[in-house]
Amino acid sequence: MAISDIKEFAHLTEADVEAIGLELETIRREVESARGERDARYIRNVIRFQRSLELVGRVALTGSRRRGLWWFGTAVLGLAKIVENMEIGHNVMHGQWDWMNDPEIHSSAWEWDMVGSSAHWKQQHNYTHHTYTNIIGMDDDVGYTLVRVTRDMPWKPMNLGNLVFNALLCAGFEWGVGMQHLHLASGMVKDGVKLPFKEGIKLPQIQKRIGEFRHKAVRQIVKDYVLFPALTGKAFRSTLTANATANLIRNVWANAVIFCGHFPDGAEKFTTADVEGETKGQWYLRQMLGSANFDAGRVLGFLSGHLSHQIEHHIFPDLPSNHYHEIQVKVRALCEKYDLPYTTGSFAKQYFLTWRTIAKLSLPDRFLKATVENAPETSSELRFRVDGEPARPTVDPVTGVRRGLKTAYEASRPVWARALRTVRERVGGSASGRTSARPARAV
Repeated sequence: MAISDIKEFAHLTEADVEAIGLELETIRREVESARGERDARYIRNVIRFQRSLELVGRVALTGSRRRGLWWFGTAVLGLAKIVENMEIGHNVMHGQWDWMNDPEIHSSAWEWDMVGSSAHWKQQHNYTHHTYTNIIGMDDDVGYTLVRVTRDMPWKPMNLGNLVFNALLCAGFEWGVGMQHLHLASGMVKDGVKLPFKEGIKLPQIQKRIGEFRHKAVRQIVKDYVLFPALTGKAFRSTLTANATANLIRNVWANAVIFCGHFPDGAEKFTTADVEGETKGQWYLRQMLGSANFDAGRVLGFLSGHLSHQIEHHIFPDLPSNHYHEIQVKVRALCEKYDLPYTTGSFAKQYFLTWRTIAKLSLPDRFLKATVENAPETSSELRFRVDGEPARPTVDPVTGVRRGLKTAYEASRPVWARALRTVRERVGGSASGRTSARPARAV
């Protein structure tokens, strides 16, 4: 099963959890008080840059019957769509720039360049996903109800198509995001019991949502595949294929970034057990344990909408993304203080782990070695219990250093894995200071 007691799993006391919450609240206040003209200038420059990119791409595609201009225009337009989707649309609609009181750059007014309605996305993502992050049965982003990403989801024959479904979701990601909010099922059911936290949706609501989605999707299709190609005259067909390719580029990239932040080893899953009465400290802790980062420089971080800092984003989704790097330093220090794992790795590694999990979980559990208590993609507090006794934080009697979840993970590594890690650290493998959240375990 997934984690049902987050304090026990994290090897923390209730006082520890609340202390972590207070420290994170202090970080929030510091960033909020530091927001100013530099940040406003940043987002306005990003918007100008994105619009310039799109203009260059559109102009180049007027000559798209020439192969060189087709490739150039497609690449630039794809890049413009990535920036609009990741660094602008996603972050603006999270309310990161609402403090500016600029009606153009406000979460209530921004409509992004995708088939999905921004109003639908804000309800589904900002509220449902960020409130109930990685809670099985409550967070629809756990597999997007299509792909099995954890052993907590019972295997079904359709899961044999896990890789195919994920490839389709990857290519048509904007459609998956756009249709996610429709919720054509009446409420959510788990083990035959209707969950109390989500009311069934009435037929008029379904019809209204379908109508809103259809309106936005038709408008987007006309813009991308009729209007802009028509403006290029005889290059209509080549421009149409260029626009479709640019959308594909954006879809694949957005899918990769988002999946790297939620499904690599170390991004934990949770049950509904502790949701009732969850404190702010417990919510913060769940965001820290349920998200994953990937290492990125300035360019890669920008192109990911700074979701290379997915942990920081989930802790503070409404703080400006250009502050995530400075926040990261403080969050990592907090993890070290309480001996908590900080899940990160290269982009290639995190993306590989995501696809590896999806490939493995296409198979029935009887073909897998690990259990729901100690699998690479999910775990629970039960794996740390000894003779049924819950795990508790300890202090090293020699060094006085706290020993908690990260130490427990390290101790559970196979001997050969611990030796390999030691060798890597000695030859400089830990020069970046990364701390991995998850030990090597059976599949």
